[in-house]
Amino acid sequence: MTEIRPILDQINLVTRDMDASVAFYRRLGVDIPDGSPEWDPHHRAAQLPDGLDLDLDSSVFAREWDAGWRAGTTGIVIGFKLASRGEVDRVYADLIGAGYRGQQEPWDAFWGARYAVVEDPDGNAVGLMSPVDPAMRWDRPPPS
Repeated sequence: MTEIRPILDQINLVTRDMDASVAFYRRLGVDIPDGSPEWDPHHRAAQLPDGLDLDLDSSVFAREWDAGWRAGTTGIVIGFKLASRGEVDRVYADLIGAGYRGQQEPWDAFWGARYAVVEDPDGNAVGLMSPVDPAMRWDRPPPS
C-alpha cells in the first residue's frame, strides 16, 4: 500500500489588524476578495495561483478553531491537507504519541473538515485538515 503524505496547502496568518493586513497583501499583489461584512473583521481568504490557500484570521477567531491559541497573540499556522478524516486522527495521535504538544484535538469543524493543530519543535502551530465534506458543515455566527 502506498502511503499518502500530508500536503502543504494552507497558511493562516493570525493578525491583530485585519484591515491593515488585507491592505498590505493586496498591495503586494494578492487577490483577497471581500467577504460578508460580519465576517470580514475575522476571516479573509485568498487562493494563490499555485493552489496554496492564504487565510487571514483575527486572534479572537483563531481561539475558536484552535483551543490552544493564546488569546491576543498573532502568528502563523502552517496547514497540511490529509487524505481523510481518519488520517487527521491517526497523524495527530502519532505526533502526540511521539511527544509533540497538541493545541487542538481533532474535531469536526464547522466548515466541514476534520481539523487538529499540533506544535512543531519550535512551537509553531501546524494544522492537520481532511477534505471538506459539505454534509458535515454547520452554520455558526462570527466571533463577538
